[in-house]
Amino acid sequence: MSGTAVRLHIQDHHVVMDNGIVQVTLSNPDGIITGIRYNGVDNLLEVLNKETNRGYWDLVWNAPGSKGMFDVIKGTHFKVVVQNEEQLELSFTRMWDHSLEGKFVPLNIDKRFILLRGSSGFYSYGIYEHLNGWPDFDLGETRITFKLRKDKFQYMAMADNRRRVLPYPEDRMPGRCQTLGYPEAVLLTNPKDPQLKGEVDDKYQYSCINMDNRVHGWISFNPPVGFWQITPSDEFRSGGPLKQNLTSHVGPTTLAMFLSGHYAGQDLVPKFRGGEPWKKVFGPVYIYLNSAAVGDDPHWLWEDAKIQMMNEVQSWPYSFPASEDFLKSDQRGHVSGRLLVLDRYICMDLISANGAYVGLAPPGDAGSWQRECKDYQFWTRADENGFFTIRNVRPGDYNLFAWVPGFVGDYKFGDLMKITSGCYNELGELVYEPPRDGPTLWEIGIPDRSAAEFYVPDPNPQYINKHFINHPDRFRQYGLWDRYTELYPDGDLVYTVGVSDYRKDWFYAQAPRKKEDNSHQGTTWQIKFEVSNVVRGSTYKLRVAIASATLAELQIRINDPNARRPLFTSGLIGRDNSIARHGIHGIYWLYHVDIPGSVLNDGTNTLYFTQPRCTSPFQGIMYDYIRLEGPPCL
Repeated sequence: MSGTAVRLHIQDHHVVMDNGIVQVTLSNPDGIITGIRYNGVDNLLEVLNKETNRGYWDLVWNAPGSKGMFDVIKGTHFKVVVQNEEQLELSFTRMWDHSLEGKFVPLNIDKRFILLRGSSGFYSYGIYEHLNGWPDFDLGETRITFKLRKDKFQYMAMADNRRRVLPYPEDRMPGRCQTLGYPEAVLLTNPKDPQLKGEVDDKYQYSCINMDNRVHGWISFNPPVGFWQITPSDEFRSGGPLKQNLTSHVGPTTLAMFLSGHYAGQDLVPKFRGGEPWKKVFGPVYIYLNSAAVGDDPHWLWEDAKIQMMNEVQSWPYSFPASEDFLKSDQRGHVSGRLLVLDRYICMDLISANGAYVGLAPPGDAGSWQRECKDYQFWTRADENGFFTIRNVRPGDYNLFAWVPGFVGDYKFGDLMKITSGCYNELGELVYEPPRDGPTLWEIGIPDRSAAEFYVPDPNPQYINKHFINHPDRFRQYGLWDRYTELYPDGDLVYTVGVSDYRKDWFYAQAPRKKEDNSHQGTTWQIKFEVSNVVRGSTYKLRVAIASATLAELQIRINDPNARRPLFTSGLIGRDNSIARHGIHGIYWLYHVDIPGSVLNDGTNTLYFTQPRCTSPFQGIMYDYIRLEGPPCL
């Protein structure tokens, strides 16, 4: 690499990494980033904050049954791991022993920071280790947090169609805003930028699924400088490719999320029991800085950041991290194959699994990957003919999992996949047979694990985020759950098969009804459908795929809404909180309900979907897809 040689300056309480482009100052031995000097700006981080509140690794943990504790991870020992003209790698460790029980999470933590010659930015990764026999604990969240200068950074970007000027942090303080249904959501009543008056701000409106969460950050217009967090791989993130995480939000804050329960709940909080040993490498992620000449359009910095992101993705796994726990390309293995679908009620021939999500995750039942949160996962998308290759997999034992847009259910390859260094496993043709008993009589929605195709209403004009007007993610507006009561004031939703259109007539979430006294009540939706020539002695099959559930219950009755015992109940399910957090999906559930022919009428029938849980407006269900199958055709 060209450019100035990398230098390290060790001071009494700080160390400084410098390559002539960027200068990164870290507290010694804490390993907290106190300063980032770049392009003539002394510090891109918020100089008004204490040094401990600018750039740091943090986590939330608890002993079983205890309250969660927030911990800004401070190292106790500093070490130079690599130092030459081309590269610096620094280590800040905090080692655990039993004298620290109850005070600190029982983990050895090694935070690493890397600066390369000629690099307009720096890398960071962490190695967490729980030794055999150490105390039990839960790890609710871990991430890297950056607090940027509010006088410089007001424009946030995280996708081509999700970038905008955001409010100042003061705009979220009393006197400038009104807190809405929960602390994260505020109505801007007197913001410093008058153009933002009347808008809602909520950090969850800028969440993103893992597979799309590759680059996000901020642009300063004066001087024109970009600050970007690039995550080149999802292998160390939990919950699979559709798991949603926070990105950047008012602060200005940028997060590199590694582990969280957002849009999932306790299912995605790793729980370590029985003194089990565990080690995981989070990262490396790249903090990329770019600048434009005065007079150039600063928005171009976003385009440049996307190009840099692609370079980082193509360079994964990196060759330069020094820790032997981060495995290089030659230490990893590869898997390829072709996935086909067999559904004889659609086509007698095999169907290519176009766009299938195919992944390797720790062994478990079909679909278990979406609740897996301790180890590594490796995912890809199949091409239009179902061919897939999963590259650079860490050695170990895995199951191969998949799901196919357009089909319900989860695929799991029967054999355990043993990955070894340098292996190339060619699996050939794999066939997924999705759940199917008989021909489709009717269906509602699209089986894609999202409720986005259903009716998402316009927001209340009082609670609007202008950015999401006429936007494909219209579900990200605040308060949409309350629109249900306004749209259905006199009775609950009734959907008539063959007449109704799910894009207009099926509300995106079955949330509680708001009563005049501001309490809530459960709802019962109806699906009316015709059946001719009912086969009395046969069984009809109802498939109900749920895209998200929050402290909800689905009870299903047929033709008698007052039947004491429902035909089916899910019991209490879900802690996704996707309704409140403007998600359109969370944890996927799939139910198969037998309907005896004896309870069906020749002619009109009605299914009653009751969601009775209603202590909060945010409880409820988002459906993915519903299908009724007739008896099997012999």
